[in-house]
Amino acid sequence: MDTIFALATAHGKAGVAVIRVSGPLAHAAGRILAGDLPAPRRAGLRLLRDPEGVRLDEALILTFEDERSFTGEPVVELQLHGSTAVVSAVLRVLSEMKGLRQADPGEFTRRALENGRLDLAQVEGLSDLIEAETEAQRRQALRVLSGDLGGRAEEWRRDLIRAAALLEATIDFADEEVPTDVSPEVSELMQRVMGSLRKEITGVHSAERVRTGFEVAIVGAPNVGKSTLLNALAGRDAAITSEFAGTTRDVIEVRMDLGGLPVTLLDTAGLRETKDKVEEIGIARARERASLADLRVFLVEGDQAPDFDPEPDDIILRAKADLLEDKTQAISGASGEGVQDLIEDITKRLSERAASIGVATRERHRIAMMRAVDALSDAERLVRLGEDAADLAAEELRTAVRALDSLVGRVDVENVLDEIFASFCLGK
Repeated sequence: MDTIFALATAHGKAGVAVIRVSGPLAHAAGRILAGDLPAPRRAGLRLLRDPEGVRLDEALILTFEDERSFTGEPVVELQLHGSTAVVSAVLRVLSEMKGLRQADPGEFTRRALENGRLDLAQVEGLSDLIEAETEAQRRQALRVLSGDLGGRAEEWRRDLIRAAALLEATIDFADEEVPTDVSPEVSELMQRVMGSLRKEITGVHSAERVRTGFEVAIVGAPNVGKSTLLNALAGRDAAITSEFAGTTRDVIEVRMDLGGLPVTLLDTAGLRETKDKVEEIGIARARERASLADLRVFLVEGDQAPDFDPEPDDIILRAKADLLEDKTQAISGASGEGVQDLIEDITKRLSERAASIGVATRERHRIAMMRAVDALSDAERLVRLGEDAADLAAEELRTAVRALDSLVGRVDVENVLDEIFASFCLGK
């Protein structure tokens, strides 16, 4: 493979900049720059010079052998002073070396996958970790990066291979007397895997929301205080407020961190009958976004009912608490009454949903696991038909195993690789 290099830290002036070099010529390139290299996995301070002997920088150098590096190849990391001029000079010298080239986005991680240092689920976890903005996202990404999904998939795979082997034994010895009936053990193995898979599948939606963010829509009639409440929750003037009804026409979004969970608050247009075409479009968008949100906060006045049927977990509050004598289940963005209680209530409800997540975090994972469950359901039905259907049941088990293999990138994943690695930065 080519030897690749790239700046692994952010562009611009900084205290330290790291350039990573990976591939068969990495150590040779390091020796051209530094003269000699420190022992593997030991840091050493060296003067860096270009091939003509001109001094470039004084840098801390780390070297890794192929079996101990992130990419599974010989690697050299150069920790330079974070000057843009220094970084540019070193990158220029590396680009002029024969056999070296600039890395593509995500290419270091792709090599880690191809060399067996990471499985595909771990690659996705690393991508999520880089993008993590909240504590819940960080914890979830680290769980996937540490290989939890791959480990779980290996357990499922091992049980299904055992079940298939038992069925195939009955096929191989069909003309002989098999000492025991294998169907109870086969059924028990399949039931155990299906139960575990279904539990993981139910948690994927919440896990995806932790990764991409929950949406909470504020819904109500015009001039009921939705925009004022959004501003109070956000702690800034994110939405225009006015005493005139119909001020909000489009959906306004504010990103927040609630209890470590990423949450996007949506301020929607007031719901009412109108002849204003622009406002009508805004109301249609409000209804659509509110219906798709994970949670809705309905603001109502007096004896008003919510504008459409709330879901069981939605929150219904009386608006303009500052003007009410009875402040039970009431809130006011203008005075701040009830705002902290609402934040705590939203956090509690979303945290309960997040508690159901497992180790599968993406729609791709859910689809693969559903394919496995479908195949196992067919296999279970065939096992009940007896030995005559054993070969068909074994084939369905192999289909389930292939579906699980796609979780960690053993098969059927070429179509998703480019999309995944395109999201990585150049030095990763």
